[in-house]
Amino acid sequence: MQIWTGLGNPGPKYALHRHNVGFMACDVIAHVHGFGAPQKKFSGWAQEGQIGGQKVLLLKPATFMNESGRSVGEALRFYKLETDALTVFHDELDLAPFKIKVRTGGGLAGHNGLRSINQHVGPDFRRVRIGIGHPGHKDRVHGQVLGNYAKSEMDDLAAMLAAIASEAEWLAKGDGPRFVNDVVMRLQ
Repeated sequence: MQIWTGLGNPGPKYALHRHNVGFMACDVIAHVHGFGAPQKKFSGWAQEGQIGGQKVLLLKPATFMNESGRSVGEALRFYKLETDALTVFHDELDLAPFKIKVRTGGGLAGHNGLRSINQHVGPDFRRVRIGIGHPGHKDRVHGQVLGNYAKSEMDDLAAMLAAIASEAEWLAKGDGPRFVNDVVMRLQ
């Protein structure tokens, strides 16, 4: 069993925020791979399914970003899993828009969702970093992160999310480099 968590804030007013791209990734993965309907579990919404022969629980915490770790911790404890079974999809200011990187562990880069998960379960989980781009000045970061994707970005957003879902089998098999490479190839 693996737990894949998308970070975001619950509610329709946040649905298209860049900060919610982790939620968006989980939704598209669930759709593409035929996961069951979401169920209220672990202080969030959980969907079970299989990807690449691996059992995966998709989890979208309903706790708001700053308390995401509470939801993730509940799920890991329930299934008696360690952080090596956890993958977190989240927005990344320090990556160009629609670029992705995968790494295990590392810094928190001021991301409150990652900080919360780190506090509840530790730092050694896999992260799928989804670029939203830095606005250039720290005074504009809040608006960038909590702003909606522009209409002109929707095609690129849809293509990136579709590529993530289509290549998710490589993540399930533990091959992050192959996942990133194949996503990049799909987006060229």
